[in-house]
Amino acid sequence: MRTRIIFSLKNRGAYVPFHHQYLLAQVIKGLLIFGPEKNYLDFTHYNFSGLKGQTKVSRKGLHYFSSKVTLVFACSDKGFMDYFLARLFEQKEVIVGNLHLVPDAVEQEEPVKIGDEARFLCISPVVVIPATFNDESGKKFVSPESDEFSDLLYDSTIARMEAYARYTAEQLTSFYKFQIVPDHDYIQRIQASHKKFARIYPLYDNDVKFEVRGYTFPFTLYAAKEVQQFVYENGLGHFTHKGFGMLDVANNDSIQRTTHQEMVYA
Repeated sequence: MRTRIIFSLKNRGAYVPFHHQYLLAQVIKGLLIFGPEKNYLDFTHYNFSGLKGQTKVSRKGLHYFSSKVTLVFACSDKGFMDYFLARLFEQKEVIVGNLHLVPDAVEQEEPVKIGDEARFLCISPVVVIPATFNDESGKKFVSPESDEFSDLLYDSTIARMEAYARYTAEQLTSFYKFQIVPDHDYIQRIQASHKKFARIYPLYDNDVKFEVRGYTFPFTLYAAKEVQQFVYENGLGHFTHKGFGMLDVANNDSIQRTTHQEMVYA
C-alpha cells in the first residue's frame, strides 16, 4: 500500500538539501526507536519519496513556499504502516532540515493493478550497487542498457523478496523473468543536453556516511506481476528504507487514485 502524508509547513521559505532522503530516514528511525513497539526496529521493508511542494532552488537547496508539503510512504505490511503513522501523528511537529512540519492528514492511494509489463518512473534514485565501508565500488557506473544493470537489480529484488518471507521457494524460483529496458530516447536527450541521469548521493547507516550512485530515468520492467507489485510497494534496488528506489507507474493519475482520510495528531 502507498500513502500520501500531508504536512502543514510552519516556516514557509525554509529549505532542505536537494537530496534530503537521509534526513527523512533519520526522522523515521527516530520514530521507530523511541516507539513502544520494538519488533519493528530492524524492519526495512518500506520506501518513501522526497518532500513534495512548491519549491524554489537556491545554492542552499530547495526552499518550500507552499503551505502544505507531502511525502509518499509505501509498505506492503499493513501492521507496520499503521504503527508508523500512529507514531508520526503523535508528534506535534517534525523537523526535517530547516523545515518545521506539522502532520496534518493522509491520503490512501488506491491499489494499482500491474501485469507482467509495466512502465515506471523513478521518484527517487535507484541504487544498483550497495555501499560498503572504505570502498568506492558503490559509486561505480553501470550502463542501464547493459545486462549487468538488470542482473544486479534482479539479484537485490529476489534477495529482498526472500527476506520478506511472504513468498515460497517455488514462487521465488519462478520469478526468473526480469529485464529492465530504459527509455533510450530519454537517456539520449539527457546526455545531449549535458545533464545527468546518474549521480552520487549520500546516505547514513549506523552513523557512518556512505556514498552511492543513484539512477533516475523512465524504464519498462518485464517481470512476473508479483515482482512488479513488490517493487511498486517496496521500492527497487538497495537502501529502499533509506528513501532510494521509489517508483511510480507512468501515466498514472495519482491524485484521482487517492481517498482522503483526516488524522488527529497529539
